[in-house]
Amino acid sequence: MAKITKGKRTPTRSPRRPSGTKTAPRAPRRGGVKRSPAAGTITSGGIVAAGVLSLVKSTIVTAVTGARDVGAVLAEAGVSATRGAIKAASEIGGDLGATARDAVRATLAAAVQLGGDVVQVSRDAAGGAVKAAGEMGGDVAVVARRAVEGTAVAARDLGLDAAHLVRSAAAGAIEAADRIGSVAGRAVRQTLAGSVPGVSSPAGVVPARSAPARRPRAKAPAPVATARRARARAR
Repeated sequence: MAKITKGKRTPTRSPRRPSGTKTAPRAPRRGGVKRSPAAGTITSGGIVAAGVLSLVKSTIVTAVTGARDVGAVLAEAGVSATRGAIKAASEIGGDLGATARDAVRATLAAAVQLGGDVVQVSRDAAGGAVKAAGEMGGDVAVVARRAVEGTAVAARDLGLDAAHLVRSAAAGAIEAADRIGSVAGRAVRQTLAGSVPGVSSPAGVVPARSAPARRPRAKAPAPVATARRARARAR
């Protein structure tokens, strides 16, 4: 807008805000959390410096603290942190199975601390680990097994229902493997059915049938011994 005075056109300025006034704070992002640019980021350097357990747990807690919908944000942060840890480990040639195990343990520990649904978190974390392993060209069967093992260890450490959480994690790992492909799905099923302690046949897993053991046949008596026995009877 411009103000006209005696044929001249003079620009008008918007009134300045009085000193000491504060601008209204911006509305928080979805979930009620203001996230910093580094929130949810897991790097290979961070894993080397702090370790998977510490880094994953602190990343999740930082991302979820203050959220309005803890369940939704926790699920997203847990999957993101688990996948980020596996990708970071792959970049430095780390053990993806061990990384998956520790990442799932840290995710469940964070869920307990934040009051989240540990059953759903165990399923999502194991599935995220298998998906990340598939994307990085890793052994999805090994990652699935170690993720389920991490679930069992976390359950015992945290005083949770290990059998229930292990079944949930196994179901999440199988679901993620099936999405990768039929070969990955079969490999994960066979691994979880036969290699994970305490899990004989989780949901959706059909263990391979083993052939029944054959009884050894009785050996026929030697001809010489038979002849001797016949002579003895004749006497």
